[in-house]
Amino acid sequence: TVIHGMVLGVIFLLAFSGALAEMWSLRPGITTAAGIKDRMKRLYVGFGAMAATTWLTVITGTYIVYPWYRAKLAGPEFAACAGLELPSTKCSPRDFILSNASGSTEGWHSFGMEWKEHVAWLAPLLATSAFLLVLYYGPRLVARPWLRNAVIVMLVAAFLAAVVAGAFGAFINKVAPIV
Repeated sequence: TVIHGMVLGVIFLLAFSGALAEMWSLRPGITTAAGIKDRMKRLYVGFGAMAATTWLTVITGTYIVYPWYRAKLAGPEFAACAGLELPSTKCSPRDFILSNASGSTEGWHSFGMEWKEHVAWLAPLLATSAFLLVLYYGPRLVARPWLRNAVIVMLVAAFLAAVVAGAFGAFINKVAPIV
């Protein structure tokens, strides 16, 4: 969970902020032709790193972290979770949350985890779409403000999807950490 959320998530946030700043300042009249050429190199690398990191984050979350969360260990009535303060080897985080052993926590799974599972996949799709537009149009983005704005909207939407998924992940991990 540390690599998934803290390492890859931080790299995504750094790449996002750099990509947003570069796209925002990619306007006619602000930069020379040589400046645009240098800026495009940073955009290609930054958008590529952001898209790759987003895919890595979602894939590690879905196929490495999430299976530990969703293990069904406690039985149909969650008997192994009774009286626990945290999940254990006999009560997975999913079982712990659904058992309401530490209060009314079932909503964290039924709403939070469901949203996290689905919304998270929007981030790499949108980040990759924005990256492909930057690769295809390159310096022509300067003369096309509507297209530059569309890339910025995709970029911000990818960020918002990552923030929603990350926030739900952090809150769920607080309630029922993977131990």
